Amino acid sequence: MNRICVYCGSRTSHQPIFGQSADQLGKEIAKRCWGVVFGGGKIGMMGRVAEAALSQNGEVIGVIPTALKVKEVAHTGLSELIETQNMHTRKAKMEELSHAFIVLPGGFGTLDEFFEILTWRQLGFHNKPIIIVDIDDYFSDLEQFIQRAVDEDYVRKSNLELFHWVSTVEESMTFLDGYFKKKTD
Repeated sequence: MNRICVYCGSRTSHQPIFGQSADQLGKEIAKRCWGVVFGGGKIGMMGRVAEAALSQNGEVIGVIPTALKVKEVAHTGLSELIETQNMHTRKAKMEELSHAFIVLPGGFGTLDEFFEILTWRQLGFHNKPIIIVDIDDYFSDLEQFIQRAVDEDYVRKSNLELFHWVSTVEESMTFLDGYFKKKTD
């Protein structure tokens, strides 16, 4: 089974489109009989992704550090909840369990997870797809920053190929459908 790691906020924006996209992503992953790997919380965007996948009888694996079980309100209705010692082991376990990574809107933690998994790919620690879903231009300033880093030669232009930028959940699913089909051919 392919598993998709979803990085997203432990909070939910006041803009309905973000929560709706989390719901849609969880359902679409489950409909394809793929599993969801996520931060293990029941709240915010991450909780919505998990609940949506579970509503379609999808496999949902949460990975949460012991110290965050209360703060992020650990989701107890998952297929599996893995508890880790700290954030470092959480991120390593999420990478180990996953075949691809999708980034939805979120805050500092979401960006931390994105940049770490991107750096790991840049260094050759994995070769799994990473997709940013730029819903409602949420990540447009990040895109501008990354382009500036390329322009200033802090990032090689070829490193832009290490991740994919899409605007909708549908586009992320189309990309992964093609990626997994190619891997089985």
